[in-house]
Amino acid sequence: MESQALVVYCTCPDRVVAERIAEAVVDERLAACVNLIPGLTSIYRWEDQMQHDVELLLIIKTRSVVYPQLEARLRELHPYQVPEII
Repeated sequence: MESQALVVYCTCPDRVVAERIAEAVVDERLAACVNLIPGLTSIYRWEDQMQHDVELLLIIKTRSVVYPQLEARLRELHPYQVPEII
């Protein structure tokens, strides 16, 4: 089975969390590279309230063959109840 290249987006609350997640997924070979993009403002609705949060964006380069493991690992490592994984 041939594996396709994928780009996955995931937001994080701060640099410490973003670096911890990025280092883990690269170290575990679930991603070839992760870019951290600071200065993001996210506006969304959570529990019927409008939220405005400063976050960092992870741009994760991976392969389709390991995506299920990557998604599971992001959910384990992430502090959000429902992390954004696109």
